[in-house]
Amino acid sequence: MTTLEFRHVTKRYRLRGAAPILALDDVSFTLRDRQTIALVGQSGSGKSTIAKILTQLETPSAGEVLLDGAPIPQRGRGLRRYRQQLRMVFQDPFASLNPSHSIRYHLERPLRLDRVVPKDETEAEVRRLLERVRLDADSVIDRRPHELSGGQRQRVAIARALASRPSLLVADEPVSMLDVSIRLGVLTLLADLQREEGLGVLYITHDLATARHFSDEIMVLHHGRVVEHGPADDVILNPQHEYTRELRAASPDPEKHFADLSARPFGDIA
Repeated sequence: MTTLEFRHVTKRYRLRGAAPILALDDVSFTLRDRQTIALVGQSGSGKSTIAKILTQLETPSAGEVLLDGAPIPQRGRGLRRYRQQLRMVFQDPFASLNPSHSIRYHLERPLRLDRVVPKDETEAEVRRLLERVRLDADSVIDRRPHELSGGQRQRVAIARALASRPSLLVADEPVSMLDVSIRLGVLTLLADLQREEGLGVLYITHDLATARHFSDEIMVLHHGRVVEHGPADDVILNPQHEYTRELRAASPDPEKHFADLSARPFGDIA
């Protein structure tokens, strides 16, 4: 079992000539494989800072991140192993894929860098990854990102994240840039992969409706602090913190929201 611990993490950004900005204030949580935690909060609440720290783009001002009980190494094989274990799906699938390269290239590169399969099995593994995200390999493998729809691009981004066979995924607003009619299909794919691959998923979102339906737990972040954390149904149906109640009041009714989405036509490869 893989366990990721975010232990008493604080992050301050220091600006020349100005007071430090407190982005995270003593934040703690534990993510295990086969578990989905939704991190919910408005813009500026600290969600993206958590993602940046988890992916080693930022370092904590205080506190630590542990993988299976050990601090994340700053270099060498240990850091490489960590990066193989935790992958990220970014918000904008067009910006996260290089427009100059084919879909084949995007999936072959992590396979080769991380030596996931022997060289002569790379083609077969690329096709398997595309099938895992419900794309027809023959029709997309030699195309470039701009030739695909937004939903298809995000499925390619998910396939790329899976290429290194990670235990954990950070999904940062993975459907917010997609048309409403295809969001449910991508979220359902992520939920299926989480269950079938045994992944741990940190789902970063501002949408309480999808957080409830696709997560085991919800963690509510406000001004860099966790103000509420518990089972998804409990947090949504019986919020204890005033900020959570405000978010709940401002969100569409979850049952009606998903009934509306389910009634919209969407294709498996949209």
